[in-house]
Amino acid sequence: MRTDQSYGTVLAGSEEDIRRSYSEFVLFPVDQELTGESGDDAHQRDETTLGKAVSVTGPGTFLGHAQRTLTCEPSLQKGWWFDRTDLPGSLPIYVSVYNVWTVVRNIVLHSGSQHNYMRMVEHIVALKLGMGLDNVMIRMDSGDPPLFDRSSMDLVEAIDEAGIVPCDCPAQYFTVKEPVTIGGSHGAFLTFLPAEDGCCDLLVDCAVDFASAIGKQRIRFTVTPSTFRYGAQARTNTTLGMMLYCRTVGKVFADVRKLGYTNRNILIAGPGKYFNDPYLIHNGKSLEAVWHRATLDLLAAVALIDRGRFAGSIISYKAGHALDVQMITELYRRNLLKPIV
Repeated sequence: MRTDQSYGTVLAGSEEDIRRSYSEFVLFPVDQELTGESGDDAHQRDETTLGKAVSVTGPGTFLGHAQRTLTCEPSLQKGWWFDRTDLPGSLPIYVSVYNVWTVVRNIVLHSGSQHNYMRMVEHIVALKLGMGLDNVMIRMDSGDPPLFDRSSMDLVEAIDEAGIVPCDCPAQYFTVKEPVTIGGSHGAFLTFLPAEDGCCDLLVDCAVDFASAIGKQRIRFTVTPSTFRYGAQARTNTTLGMMLYCRTVGKVFADVRKLGYTNRNILIAGPGKYFNDPYLIHNGKSLEAVWHRATLDLLAAVALIDRGRFAGSIISYKAGHALDVQMITELYRRNLLKPIV
C-alpha cells in the first residue's frame, strides 16, 4: 500500500493509474452542484422505520411479462431485510456486504440456499442511505424485483406515503479512519474521505465518461432526501448497440428475451445522440447517467455497510458496481471504519 495526500492510501489497483486518473478527474468541469448545509432537509438523527406498510407493483426486471409486488413494512429488527414469500422455509436476507453473491451487471444478495436470492437490489437499497430509512422488512414474491418507467421514484413515493418515523435510539454514524482509494480498469477509481469532526453529512463527487452521447458528466451534492429524490428519477443507461442486440440476435437467449427493459424504463445512448428522451436536463445537458450512477448505484453499495449510516466524502470516477462493492469489502476486511461520536 502507498499513500498520497490527494487520495490517501491505495488499497487496490495501480497507484500510477490512479494518479493519472486523478489528474484527469480534477480537470472535469462540475455540471451541477448541490452541496452545502443540509439544514431542514437533513435526515432524522434517530434510527428510523416506516409508519405503515406500503406496496408497489410493476413488471419484472428479468421476466418482463410477470407483475412483481414489493411490500415494505415497519421493522423492529435493525437494518434492511428481504423476505422471499415464495420461499416460506427460508430466512430473510440481510442487506449487508457479507451477503453479496455477485456484482456482474447488478448487485445480487443471497442467504442460505442458492434459491434464496434477490437480484438487482441496488435500485431498492439505495433508499436506505438516500432517504435515511434504517430499519425495514421488504416482502417479495420472487427474486426478480419490479422495474419502473421512472426508475426508483415509485419506491420513493411509496416511502413518502408510508412516512418515515423515528425509533427510540439515536442513529449510529461511521466514517473511514483515513483517506483510502481503490483503482479499477479503464482508469476508474473510488476514494473515501473521513468526515470532518462532528459532521454527519455525506458528500458525493461523481464523474462518468462514456464514448457515447452521454460523454463527460460530473456532479457534486450532499446526500439529503431532496437530492436523492432528484437523482432517483434517473434510469439505467445502455448503448444503442445493446438494445439492437436484445431485439434481434439476443432473442435467441431466454435471459435476454424475457428482460423487462423498454424505451421508457431505460436510457438509450447512441454514439452521437440519445434514442429516447433523456431526463434531468440541467443547463441544456442531460445528467441522467451521472445521477443514476451516483444515487442508485454508488449509494446502494454504501448501504451494504450494515453497522449504521456512513458519513464523509466519496469521489467516484468511471466506477461501477464491482469497484463499489470491492471498496466496502476492503473497508471491512482491513477494519477501516470507525464510529462518529
